[in-house]
Amino acid sequence: MDDEDPTRPLWQAPDPPGPVAPASATPPPLPTPQWSPTPYPPIPPPPGAPQASRRVVGVRLLVVLSLVAGLLGAAIGAFVVAAFVDDDQGESVNRARRLATDAPPLPDDNTSVVAVADQLLPSVVQIKVTSGSESATGSGFVLDDAQHVVTNNHVVEMAAEEGEIRVVLRSGVERKATIVGRSPSYDLAVLEVRGTRLEPASIGRSADLRVGQPVVAIGSPLGLSSTVTSGIVSALDRPVTAGGAGESSYIRAIQTDAAINPGNSGGPLVDLSGKVIGVNSAIATLGSSSGQSGSIGVGFAIPIDQVRRTAKQILETGKAVYPVIGASVDVGTEDGAVITEIMPDSPADEAGLREEDVIVSIDGERVNNGVELIVAIRARVPGDAVKVGYVRAGEPATVRLTLDQQVG
Repeated sequence: MDDEDPTRPLWQAPDPPGPVAPASATPPPLPTPQWSPTPYPPIPPPPGAPQASRRVVGVRLLVVLSLVAGLLGAAIGAFVVAAFVDDDQGESVNRARRLATDAPPLPDDNTSVVAVADQLLPSVVQIKVTSGSESATGSGFVLDDAQHVVTNNHVVEMAAEEGEIRVVLRSGVERKATIVGRSPSYDLAVLEVRGTRLEPASIGRSADLRVGQPVVAIGSPLGLSSTVTSGIVSALDRPVTAGGAGESSYIRAIQTDAAINPGNSGGPLVDLSGKVIGVNSAIATLGSSSGQSGSIGVGFAIPIDQVRRTAKQILETGKAVYPVIGASVDVGTEDGAVITEIMPDSPADEAGLREEDVIVSIDGERVNNGVELIVAIRARVPGDAVKVGYVRAGEPATVRLTLDQQVG
C-alpha cells in the first residue's frame, strides 16, 4: 500500500486544504475528507465515444482535477483512479529493453505540428479495457522495439486482476495486450503487445523543458483516435495529486494548454523535435455550476524523465518503487508540512525528526504544505541524500537523511 494517499482527487495548489496524508511506509487511518465528489453532467459524446469524467470541485480553487481516461458501461460518468496495489504477477522482465532514444529527431529548423503528427501517430495507440460490466478507453505510446506500450495506471487498473486489454493501432487493427507492471504511485503502467510490429516513439528529456515551449498532445479524446492538439508548456514542476480514498498519485507535473480531454490519458506530450516529453494524465475543469466540461486549457502530464525511471524498473523487475522519508504529514497546513507520525527505524526517525516538527524545505526548496513535500520527495529516487529544513518549537534547524523506498 502507498504511504502517502490523500482521500479524494484534486488539483493541488500552493495553499491546498485537505486531510492528513502519510509520507511513510504505513499509512494512518484515513481522515474525514474535505474534498467531496459533486455530480457533473456528462459530455454528450459522438456515437461510440466514451462518456465524460467524474468531477470534483475544489473548496478554494473551484477547479477540478480529472483523470482523463474515458469510461463506458457501468462506469459511465466516472473516471478510474489510481489504486495503490502493486501488480506483482511473478513475471519479471530480465531482458534489457532499448528505448527509442536513438530514433532520428526531426530537422532542427522544423516547427511543423504536421511533421510531428506524421512522425508520432504511428507510435500512438488507443487502449480499450474491459472488466465485467465496466469498460474504459485511454491512450498510450510505443516505448521500445520490444513492443512495450506506456500508459496511465488508471487506464488499465480495472483489468489488473481480471479483464481484457486491447490496443487499437492507427490502422484500426486491434491486438491483445498484457500488463507487465504498474506504478499507482506515479500513475504509470507498461503493457506488452504481441502479434504485431509496432514503431517506437522517440523519447526525449523533460529536464530540458522551458515554459512557453511549443508542445503537441496526441491521443484518443472521447474515443476519437489519432487526435492531435497543440499548445505550449504553461508551467513546470506543478504539484498535482489525484486519486480516491486510499488510492492516489503524486506528480510534479508539466502543465500545458494543449487540449486534453477524457480518453487522452496515457497519450504522449511531444516537443516539436518529435520527442515524447510527458505522459498526459489529468485535467483541471471548472465546477459543475459553470455548465462547462472538458478541456479549459489546464492539463497535466507526467514528465518523461520520471516515466523512463519507472518504466525501467517495471521492465527489469515487474514492479516499481518510490522514495519515502517514513513520516506522515498533514496536507492541510499552509506554512509547511506538519509531521503527525514518525515510523520506527525510518529515515525520519534515524535523522531525529519528531512529531509536530514542521518541514519547510527540501534541499533548500521551499515546502509550503504536505503535498509539496510529498511531490518533492517523489521527484527524487530511493537512496538520494536530502537536506531537510524544519522548525521545532519556533526554532529553525536542518538535518540530512537518505530516502528509503516503497513498492507501488
